[in-house]
Amino acid sequence: MWIVELLVVLVFIWLGARLGSIGIGFAGGFGVLFLGLVFGLKPGSIPTDVILIIMGVIAAIAAMQEAGGLDYLVRLAEKVLKKNPKYITFLAPMVTYGMTLFAGTGHTAFSTLPVIAEVAKREGIRPSRPLSIATVASQIAITASPISAAVVFFSNELEKKGIDYLQLLLIVIPSTFLAVMLAAVVTNFLGKELKDDPVYQERLAKGLVRESSAEEERQDLPPGAGRSVLIFALAIGCVILYATVISPTVGLITHPVLDREQAIITFMLAAATLITLACKIDAKNIPNASTFKSGMSACICVLGVAWLGTTFVAAHLEQINVLAGNLLESRPWLLAVVLFFAAMLLYSQAATTKALMPAALALGVSPVAAIASFSAVSALFILPTYPTLLAAVEFDDTGSTRIGRYVFDHPFIVPGTLTIIFAVVLGFVIAGMVL
Repeated sequence: MWIVELLVVLVFIWLGARLGSIGIGFAGGFGVLFLGLVFGLKPGSIPTDVILIIMGVIAAIAAMQEAGGLDYLVRLAEKVLKKNPKYITFLAPMVTYGMTLFAGTGHTAFSTLPVIAEVAKREGIRPSRPLSIATVASQIAITASPISAAVVFFSNELEKKGIDYLQLLLIVIPSTFLAVMLAAVVTNFLGKELKDDPVYQERLAKGLVRESSAEEERQDLPPGAGRSVLIFALAIGCVILYATVISPTVGLITHPVLDREQAIITFMLAAATLITLACKIDAKNIPNASTFKSGMSACICVLGVAWLGTTFVAAHLEQINVLAGNLLESRPWLLAVVLFFAAMLLYSQAATTKALMPAALALGVSPVAAIASFSAVSALFILPTYPTLLAAVEFDDTGSTRIGRYVFDHPFIVPGTLTIIFAVVLGFVIAGMVL
C-alpha cells in the first residue's frame, strides 16, 4: 500500500509542477487531504517554523526594497560587472551568490540578470554562460545563507547530533562558494562562441537582438536606500552574533530568552520597523513589493509540499528505514542523489530539507554525510520552469539561453549539476576537517 501512496504523492507533486508557482503549494495541501481521507494517513507536522522564518526575512527584505535598498545593491553589482566585463562568467555568480547569501532568498537575482545579459552581449560573450552559472549560484547560496529557512531548520536538526549553527556555516559557505567558482571555470567553455551561434545570427538578421546601448538613464535612488541596506546588514550581524553567544560551543548564554528561530524572526521584524521609520516609507506599500509577493508565495509552497512530504514519511518511516537505512549507511553519498531528485520535484530548498533531512538523520546518516549532501536540495534547475531560469531565458535576446526541444536540454543543467557535485565532494572534505 505504501507504494500506491508514494505514487499518489508523486501525482500531486506533478500536478503542482504543472500549475507552477504557488500552485505546487496548493497541490501539496490537496495531497495531504487525499492521503488523510482516502488512505487514513495522519497528517504530518506543519513546517510552521520554516514558514515563520521566511515571513520574517521577507518582511525585512520587502521593506528594504520599498526603501530602494535592492536597487542600491543592484547599482553596486552593476559597477562590479561593468568594470571587468571580460570576466563576467566568474563575476556574475559571485554577485548573485553574495546577494542570496546576504538576503536569504534567491529572488534577488531577478534584478541582476538583465545586467548580466547586457554586459555579456556587449563583450561578445555567450550570455548563456554567465546567466546559467549565476542563476545556479543564486539557488545554491540558500544552503549557505545564515538567515535562510533551510539552513536554520537543518541546524536545529544537527544540534540534536552535537553539531551547532556556526560549524554548519563554516562548512557550507566555503564548500558551496568554491563549487560555484569551479563550475564557472567549466561553464566558461560551454556552447559555441556567440558570433558562431547560428541561432544568434538568425535572430540578428531578423532584427530580434537589441543593440547594446550606452548607459541607460536611471532615476535617482531614494534618499534612504543606502540606509535601509545598512539596517538590514546590521540585523543579519545581530542574528549571527546572537546565534554565536547562545551556541553550545561558545556557551556565553546557556539559557537564552529567545531561541535561534525566534531571534531571526524578531530581528528581521525589528529591521523592517527601523527601515520603515528611518527611511520614511509608507508601510501600506510594502505588501506590493515583488519580493513580498514571491516570499509569501514561497510560504504557501513550503506549507503544502513539506506537509505532504512529512505526512508520507511519518506514516512509513519503518518501511523507509528497512529499505534505505542500510544502503545509506554503506553509501552515504546516495543521500545527495535522493535530495537532488526530491528538490527537482519539491521546488524549494526549505521544503526539501524539512521533508527529508530529519528522516535521513533518523535513519543513521552521519552528520558529515548529511551536511555534505545538503547542497543537493538546491537542484531547482533540473526542470526549466523555475522563475529565475525563465527570467534568464527572457532577458537573453541573443537566443543563446534557450530551452531545447527536450525537457532537460537547457543551459542550466550542466553548470547546476557540476556545482552540486563539487559542493558535495568539498562538503565531505571540509566537514571532515571542521567536525
